[in-house]
Amino acid sequence: MKGLVLAGGSGTRLRPLTHTGPKQLIPIANKPVLFYGLEDLKEAGIDDVGIVLGLNMPERIKEAVGDGSVLGIRTTYIEQGMPKGLAHAVLISEEFMEGESFVMYLGDNILRAGVKDLVEGFEASDHDARILLAKVKNPQRFGVAELDKRGRVVGLEEKPKKPKSDLALVGVYLFKKPIFGAVKAIKPSWRNELEITDAIQRLIDNGYRVDSHIVNGWWKDTGKPEDILDANRLVLDDLKSYNKGVVEEGVEIHGRVAIGEGTVIKEGSVLKGPSIIGKKCTIGPESYVGAYTSIGDNTFLEETEIEDSIVIGDAKIKTRVKIVESLIGRESKIISEEKTLPRGWKLIIGEHSDLRL
Repeated sequence: MKGLVLAGGSGTRLRPLTHTGPKQLIPIANKPVLFYGLEDLKEAGIDDVGIVLGLNMPERIKEAVGDGSVLGIRTTYIEQGMPKGLAHAVLISEEFMEGESFVMYLGDNILRAGVKDLVEGFEASDHDARILLAKVKNPQRFGVAELDKRGRVVGLEEKPKKPKSDLALVGVYLFKKPIFGAVKAIKPSWRNELEITDAIQRLIDNGYRVDSHIVNGWWKDTGKPEDILDANRLVLDDLKSYNKGVVEEGVEIHGRVAIGEGTVIKEGSVLKGPSIIGKKCTIGPESYVGAYTSIGDNTFLEETEIEDSIVIGDAKIKTRVKIVESLIGRESKIISEEKTLPRGWKLIIGEHSDLRL
């Protein structure tokens, strides 16, 4: 089997972070969202992967992933240009697939359980497509599947106003060759996109077999800032502690904390897990890094209290105000003199921001 990972889209709901980079490279627990999907494919035995690129700085994706060797895969880049829907991404990938079965993975999704179990047995089965589903509270935001009493897929609809179920399509799909005929037969939706739900429905209507799996563990679509922070919490819940840096005397560490190579935790600082601190950081003196915080490489914190946040990296923060539930872009600088604890600031700032609080 081959893999197809979608790394396009403008990420408008994640601005200003996506003004300077693709949403798929925003880090979760100090690793780009995109890498989770690529690693899942590798774990499932799929090492030949096509990556569909959009218009939002595709060169950044190429720089991050390269030829895929860093992840143990081979990559082929497929230019989509303007976003025309998931089914359009499938259509332009037909030549790359060379008639093989494939897994399509949306590059801004994270699955705790990966896709290995979903992939196993698909090629040998008599199914032409397989979809992954999860129960959600707001199915209007997603493609929704309708199952019969036997659990077979009988209907699909994209972002319905009146959903027929609470089963949303997770951003992972398995397809065999008939999907290409289906995507060629459908027409653009009211969104002027070729919808993958329409293509799968076409398969069902023409007698092809489509089965489904309910996701095990959690799944996150990281399309909004609150989704990014929630995914960060979920990933950090599985964090294993390590210390590759230097921890000075007088530092308190509570819970599971991961400290990267070359990082120095200075006297008087407190770290509370689960949290992760990247390479070549300086934390302290007198700083507090609270639970569910990811601090990227080359970040400097001084007299700072931060929790439940993501600092992408190369940042300098010296502030006596508390930072909570924040997304802080690369090479940002946050400075303040007045102490306002316990009041907290919630920030979403892009790269190269300079704040005085």
